[in-house]
Amino acid sequence: MDKVMSNKLMIALYILPALLMVSVFIFVPIVLTGYYGLMDWSGIGSMTFIGLENYKELLVDKKFWDSVFHSFLLAVFSTASLVIYLLISMILDSKIKGSDFLRKVYLIPMLLSSVAIAQLWLKIYHPSNGMLNSFLGFFGIENTPDWLADPQIVLYAIFIPILWQYAGFYILIYYAALKNVPNELIEAARIDGASPLQIALKVKLPLIAGIIKVTIVLAIVGSLKYFDLIWVMTGGGPNGHSEVMASYMYKEAFSSNNFGYGSAIAFFLLIITLITTYIIRKLTSHENDEVQY
Repeated sequence: MDKVMSNKLMIALYILPALLMVSVFIFVPIVLTGYYGLMDWSGIGSMTFIGLENYKELLVDKKFWDSVFHSFLLAVFSTASLVIYLLISMILDSKIKGSDFLRKVYLIPMLLSSVAIAQLWLKIYHPSNGMLNSFLGFFGIENTPDWLADPQIVLYAIFIPILWQYAGFYILIYYAALKNVPNELIEAARIDGASPLQIALKVKLPLIAGIIKVTIVLAIVGSLKYFDLIWVMTGGGPNGHSEVMASYMYKEAFSSNNFGYGSAIAFFLLIITLITTYIIRKLTSHENDEVQY
C-alpha cells in the first residue's frame, strides 16, 4: 500500500475519474453559466455578446434584490428553527416513552416529494375549505386570511411547510450526534450532581458543537438556493411577494426567455452563496473545534 501511495502516477489515476466527474458536472456548468451571463440570448438560436450589461442590470433590479431579501429571511428562519430541532432531538435522546415512534413520525416529511408536500399544504391553506381556516372558523374567527394571496403573510405561510419538510432531516442528524456522546461523561456529570439541563448545556452541546456548525451552514445555503416548494405553491406570487432568488432566475430564464439574464442571476446566486458560506465558517470557527474525550 505504501508503494502505491508513493507512486504519483497511481495517485493521479485514482483521482482522475472523480476529477472528471466533478469537472463535467460542477466546474464546467459554473463556467458556462458565467459565460452565458455575458450574452443576450433567449436560450435558442444565436447569442449576442453584451459584456457585463446583464450583471449591471442585476445590480439595479429591485425585483432581484427583493428576492435576495426573501431568501435571506428564509435563511434566518431556517437557522432559528435549528434550536427547536435540537431541543426535540434532546428530548428524544432522553429515552422518553414513545421516542422510537416519534422519530419515525418526524421522518415522514423526508419521505415525501416537494410537490406532494406543496399539494398537501395548498389544501391546508385553501381559503374556503382548507383545514387551517376551518379550524379558525370553529373558534368563531370569521375573517380568515387568504394565506397564499395576502402579500403581507404569504412569505411566512410558505416558510412553515419548508421548515416542516426538513425537520426530520435535522432532528435525525442531531439525534445521531447525541447518541455518539460517551455515556461515561454523562454518568460522571450525574454523579457530580449535574441536573438534566446542566448535562445538556455543559456536556452534550459542547460535544456536538461541530455538528451544529455544519447544520447551520446547510440550513443557510439550502435556504439561499431553495426553489421547488415555493414554485409549486405560489410561483413567487402574489406580485413577487414570495419570490426567492432561484424562482426569479427560473422565471427570467425559462418563462421570459431571457436566458442570458437568468444565467447572470444564477452566477450571482453562486457568488452570494460562496461568500455567505465563507463568512459563516469564519464566524463559527475556533482554533480548538475538536473536542477530545
